[in-house]
Amino acid sequence: MNRLIAILTVSVLLAGSIAVLAASETDDVKSQKSVPNIYPAAIFSFTEQGSGAKDLGVKAGDILFALLAKNPSLFLVDRSEMQKTVQEHEINLSGMVTPDQAIQVGKLIGAKILITGSVIESDKTLYLVAKIISTETSRVLGASVTGKTSEDFNVLMDQLAKQVGETIAKQADQLVAKEVKMEDRIAALKKQLGDAKRPVVAINVTERHVGQATIDPAAETELALFCKETGFEVLDKTADSKKADVILTGEGFSEFAMRHGNLVSVKARLEVKAVDRQTDKVIATDRQTAVVVDLTEQIAGKSALQKAAVDIAERLLPKLITK
Repeated sequence: MNRLIAILTVSVLLAGSIAVLAASETDDVKSQKSVPNIYPAAIFSFTEQGSGAKDLGVKAGDILFALLAKNPSLFLVDRSEMQKTVQEHEINLSGMVTPDQAIQVGKLIGAKILITGSVIESDKTLYLVAKIISTETSRVLGASVTGKTSEDFNVLMDQLAKQVGETIAKQADQLVAKEVKMEDRIAALKKQLGDAKRPVVAINVTERHVGQATIDPAAETELALFCKETGFEVLDKTADSKKADVILTGEGFSEFAMRHGNLVSVKARLEVKAVDRQTDKVIATDRQTAVVVDLTEQIAGKSALQKAAVDIAERLLPKLITK
């Protein structure tokens, strides 16, 4: 009798444990599904037209940044870092920025959306026009507010910020390209490379997560994966690097950006250089910024570095082959 009771007790406990695990797994799945889309965006100063709009262009960009920073769906790229990158590449951005320039800037600073525009004064009326540009699809959307020059400029900007936020939320599918499966990206790159001869590659990319220990080399692993899957021979870390034709070196780091409830957004930056081993000449260099949102900071950091590595691989590997 006691043995029967013991067996029944164990059975109940096991059933309970399984139920708890199943419930926990379901909660995890729900949590993952509840991860919202966070769009990296960059805001530039507005152009000015009309004497009554003097000095309002920079002010409009600053106020819009402050207002949209509160939007949980947007991750705003640091303006000082953004301007430095743009100046380094001698790109002149203003309210007249073209979609082609937007794509170029997006690749450099990791922004999927650029926001700029104009402040126009005519007959004591202010027209605030925002231009929302996709750095992935080249689509351009707009938002505008009209008011008297005597009205509080901050109030007008608040109205414009709301319109910009609503436009991005409602038409995100036109601004942000659909996620392409990894196998499709590899297949497309492989097709682009064709039958060209691939060099033997050695990869050495260091990385760190600011404020935390680095667990494993996410960027290096992703670069090696793309190289192998597209026909490159990749040497093991323990192999003699003198056997390589090209050496890929680089550095990446990730850092906490902001918290959205239970979710964490992390920003990563990766720089990679390809060097011809025999001549020591630099074949190509590239860099990429990426932002990822996840439930934990470490996972988000690794995912962001992986994402940056994939983008770099697609642009860098074609430069390594000989026709």
